[in-house]
Amino acid sequence: MMSKVIDGKRISKEIKDELKEKVSKLAVKPKLVVISVGDNAASSVYVNQKEKCAKYIGLDYSHMHYDSINDDDLIKVIEKLNNDSKVNGIIVQLPLPKGMNEERIVNSIQKEKDVDGLTYFNAGLLLNNEKCLVSCTPKGIMELLKRENISIEGANVVVIGRSILVGKPMMNLLINANATVTMCHSKTKDLAKITKKADILIVAVGKKHLITRDMVKRGSVVIDVGINRVDGKLYGDVNYDDVYDKVRKITPVPGGVGPMTVVMLMTNVLLAYENQKK
Repeated sequence: MMSKVIDGKRISKEIKDELKEKVSKLAVKPKLVVISVGDNAASSVYVNQKEKCAKYIGLDYSHMHYDSINDDDLIKVIEKLNNDSKVNGIIVQLPLPKGMNEERIVNSIQKEKDVDGLTYFNAGLLLNNEKCLVSCTPKGIMELLKRENISIEGANVVVIGRSILVGKPMMNLLINANATVTMCHSKTKDLAKITKKADILIVAVGKKHLITRDMVKRGSVVIDVGINRVDGKLYGDVNYDDVYDKVRKITPVPGGVGPMTVVMLMTNVLLAYENQKK
């Protein structure tokens, strides 16, 4: 019997190995620079994951950490990296400390090196269905659907959550792939009425067990992006055990979408490297 579980760990490992093989054949290794500011514990965990993954694949990796730095000085650092032909990808680990202008800082990254896909320029290209570097979590979700042979074209897809990091780019990727997309958020009325019609339901809210059995369509595909830490344990936005026997496919938390986000960053670094060589 086919498993219902979409195993992000396994799929991300496959992609990592594919990337490792590609990178091993390159004379000059693609270079990723990660910039972090302050002492956010969660950010440190994510930076470590990125370093581990980059080193496994064989990328040239550099981490620049500042205990504190002002916006103008940080932008000068980014501009220097923009002008360094050896650097292929730049990311600023978010969130930045309070008082820093994240939008201004992120948008100072050259679009060709914006491997997080967060600049207004890349967001605009995605909106217009042009080739660009795409935000890593939505890109990872598209890859999961593709590798699980889940058809997007013509499907009714409901996305809950309209963040710039996940919801909005997710919506644009799905529309570009010819899905019929409904976007829900905190002001949506009668959420269950909409989610019950979804062939594919993507939930990225950050609210433990928001989605229950009575809110999903039988035989649907559920992608849970939520990570909620409660009493030291991780929970998704979907009540996994409650909906499990009603759905066709579902991502677990942890081990579903999470591992894909990091490996898609590496895919973007390689893509940026290839584009820059051209």
